[in-house]
Amino acid sequence: MFQSFEVTARPEQGPPRLQALRAELRAEGLDAFLVPRADAHQGEYVAPRDARLAWLTGFTGSAGFCAVLPEVAGVFVDGRYRTQVKAQVAGEFTPVPWPEVQLADWLRDQLPGGGVVGFDPWLHSAGQIEQLEQNLAGTGLRLRASANLVDRIWEDQPEAPMQPVRAHPLKFAGESHDSKRARLGEALHAARESAALITLPASLCWLLNIRGADIARNPVAHGFAVLRASGIVELFMAAAKLSGLEEHLGPEVRRHDPADLPDFLRGLEGPVRLEKASVPLILAEAVGERAVWGVDPCGLPKARKNPAEIAGSAEAHLRDGAALVEVLAWLDAQAPGTLSETQVVRRLEESRRRDPALRDISFDTIAGTGPNGAIMHYRVTEESDSILGDGHLLVLDSGGQYLDGTTDITRTIAIGAPEREARAAFTRVLSGMIAMSRLRWPVGLAGRDIEAVGRLPLWMAGQDFDHGLGHGVGAYLSVHEGPQRLSKTSHVALEPGMILSNEPGYYREGAFGIRIENLLVVEQAPALPGGDDHRAMLCWRTLSYAPIDRRLILPEALDPAALDWLNRYHAQVAEKIGPRLSSRAKTWLDAATAEIAIKETG
Repeated sequence: MFQSFEVTARPEQGPPRLQALRAELRAEGLDAFLVPRADAHQGEYVAPRDARLAWLTGFTGSAGFCAVLPEVAGVFVDGRYRTQVKAQVAGEFTPVPWPEVQLADWLRDQLPGGGVVGFDPWLHSAGQIEQLEQNLAGTGLRLRASANLVDRIWEDQPEAPMQPVRAHPLKFAGESHDSKRARLGEALHAARESAALITLPASLCWLLNIRGADIARNPVAHGFAVLRASGIVELFMAAAKLSGLEEHLGPEVRRHDPADLPDFLRGLEGPVRLEKASVPLILAEAVGERAVWGVDPCGLPKARKNPAEIAGSAEAHLRDGAALVEVLAWLDAQAPGTLSETQVVRRLEESRRRDPALRDISFDTIAGTGPNGAIMHYRVTEESDSILGDGHLLVLDSGGQYLDGTTDITRTIAIGAPEREARAAFTRVLSGMIAMSRLRWPVGLAGRDIEAVGRLPLWMAGQDFDHGLGHGVGAYLSVHEGPQRLSKTSHVALEPGMILSNEPGYYREGAFGIRIENLLVVEQAPALPGGDDHRAMLCWRTLSYAPIDRRLILPEALDPAALDWLNRYHAQVAEKIGPRLSSRAKTWLDAATAEIAIKETG
């Protein structure tokens, strides 16, 4: 399998580490210390050096934080990780349902007499600290910036990543970084801002058409940049990473030592745009009163993929689909009870690796069978590795990082003979996925306005799921990319060129999980026959092609339009993927994509 770079801790390691951290609390005169899953760039993914939450608690989810007090340590996780956290942390840590329970309320209850809460100002954004201070007003609790207490006790903490940076070819980027810098600089000038601070690695890499390897599974490099209104970029990145890139970067990308950034910001003149949600507090304070709160200038331009990026992503998905189908055909030939989750993961990663354009998988492959499938972000370990038993459902969520695109696809697979209850839930999930795939919607709507379409079949049965319906996806960048999402909380209007996932699911703890996921790109919707449209509309074009397990579908529970969509989709899968397969897999695919008639009642 691809090497995993995740920091993990066994449950028995948590208590002594917690005890050592509490000794540091006492030495600093603090009543609490916050340990987020974050680095100085406020991205979703962290390098091993920054995996402080996992090292301390054992919890390895992609979101959460711990509040350590003298007598209690709360691990705050959202609905995606409620099952996972119980299996990963020791009894000395208390799982806290977040955001239902807010940190300020919890701290007030745990420290009714008030106290001092410490935090590392590099690891919390200006917006986070501002909101927490507001929520703590009148409680007797106050915040205090501190050195990082976890770093003090983490004796074998890994070094900061220093992987080399490479130029991203123009044929895949679709626009030179000179052009990107110029047009974004013009937007700053029009807004009467002298510069913008860029802290997110994916934004930095997109802007300069570079890719790195500082974060496992994500081709990004750690660094910061100041984009001036002139289009000049001041790049704060370790020189060791940039060897050989002088010609690519050119004279308008000036290189600096990262340690010089705070002082540089203090001396920067004019209004400076900062994104409150992502800028570390310590850098916001360096800018001070010159700060203008706004959005990352790269966010929306990066999300609106250009024709070269869309074409590359579409081609990458076809090759990726073929790699997946080869494995699905192999899997279907194995008898229930003969394979383990790790064997499936290994086979799939080997299949993808045959593509010379593959640089890495896009996240650690999820292969959860039976009860493990109910853990939404499950990662198989030696201890959890399970056999694919008769009647199980296997949730197989995986993707690749290719030079021309990033993929992410999930299929739920029947192992042996599934129960009708599981098939009924699967069909509801499929109905929601199809409904979203078929949707047309007016220009200007955001993810929050339409995501209920993918949940409605489940809601009508009293069911739901605790993750978003979909996330943005990069172009050979992060598999989770903002600012666009299909989420109840996303207010960012969807625009042509944006790529998002469509992945409804259903999870029954201790029994099974279901998720079906395709990636889609937003397009202008064609006019309806008769020319009756009275406003501009958008629609989706599907990028992912792989069969959906017919054995799990109750055809009579699909409405005719959904069944027609599924049959047409399967015909496209056979047409687009079939010629790329081995003869064995091609024979299997022909059967897996055969038309389903409504009379098939299972």
